[in-house]
Amino acid sequence: MARLAYGPIMIATMLVSVASVVSFPEHAAAECRNSGRFSTWLNNFRRQARAEGISQRTISRALDGVTLDRKIISRDRRQGFFAQSFATFSKRLATNNRIKTGRRKIEKRRDIFERAERDYGVPPEVITAFWALESDFGVGMGKYSILRALATLAYDCRRKELFTGELMYALKILDKGWVKPRDMIGSWAGEMGQTQFLPKHYLEHAVDYDGNGTRNLFKSDADIIGTTAAFIKHLGWRRGEPWLQEVRLPPNLPWEKADLSIKLPRSQWDEWGVTDAKGRPLKSDDMPTSLVIPMGRKGPAFLAYSNFDVYTQWNHSLSYCITAAYLATRIGRTGGPMQGRDRDIPALSLREAKELQRILVRRGFDVGKIDGIIGSKTRAAVKKMQIKYGLPADSYPTPRLLRRMRG
Repeated sequence: MARLAYGPIMIATMLVSVASVVSFPEHAAAECRNSGRFSTWLNNFRRQARAEGISQRTISRALDGVTLDRKIISRDRRQGFFAQSFATFSKRLATNNRIKTGRRKIEKRRDIFERAERDYGVPPEVITAFWALESDFGVGMGKYSILRALATLAYDCRRKELFTGELMYALKILDKGWVKPRDMIGSWAGEMGQTQFLPKHYLEHAVDYDGNGTRNLFKSDADIIGTTAAFIKHLGWRRGEPWLQEVRLPPNLPWEKADLSIKLPRSQWDEWGVTDAKGRPLKSDDMPTSLVIPMGRKGPAFLAYSNFDVYTQWNHSLSYCITAAYLATRIGRTGGPMQGRDRDIPALSLREAKELQRILVRRGFDVGKIDGIIGSKTRAAVKKMQIKYGLPADSYPTPRLLRRMRG
């Protein structure tokens, strides 16, 4: 969930490795060069940690024997993301098995979930959906030593300041006795626990929800549930309000209004003929909503409510956010099987998406890195070009648009 360019906690979890639209910040120098020996750097860091009040015992337990992992540096520099459509991404992650497992988890820990909802206003299915996507309920937390991974990334020149801080936060967690060094196993980018928190967020937001005096996001279901709920509330969750609703669209709409940055009263969408997923009228009220169509006007469609903003803070990938929010509606039985996802909707290949971005840059648009990832900047530029060519301005890049732009 980390928020470098992706989410508040996650930098490169297993989800990021399969996601289509999560990317690292442009300012991070992928080809910088390291100078100095790792052992020298580590000794300097030890002194810094001691100066910050971390006990010598914790420093020794955490860092004795830690070595540089060059594979992590290579992986961080490589940034091996590849494009997936929203359909592929959501099918892969919002599975029937995760829906069933999430419901069983809620039943098994109902008292804790109900307590968390009373305390923080976050429904059980919202917590459970994040839990499912982040680690498959603990099955996929990662296999790397967090301390070695963070030390490696802190030594590396690419994002030294960020990870030096995260390594210090990890030592502070150990110094509090919340977990043992051997239990700090997670992703190569330093996220840990069953909802994949970076050490800073772990330290600042973890809750002792089982009352045993520690805050263990690796093994304690109670701490995981309470902490995840507390963090979601911290991100701005509004008690008792919806987050996402699948809808049906009429043949014609002012498609340029289908934009996450545009919020209109729900009554306006109702007036334009948008219905719920079963064809029933929407509530005609002033609740602010955005229309989100990740595969264009012919694919799945959703109304995103104010609580959806929490998802975009958790992770900047639109595919991730919709999938997580949709999965929560399925676990909570407020949503049904997704409509329109299996339609044969023309899509750009990765090569074509890069070509589109190059053309957009030549025409004066800022699309960020030319990587074939259709992020918010590319979608905004696509909408402007669709308007220029008199095409439905749904922000979805198609082969038809690319052909027009080539000309």
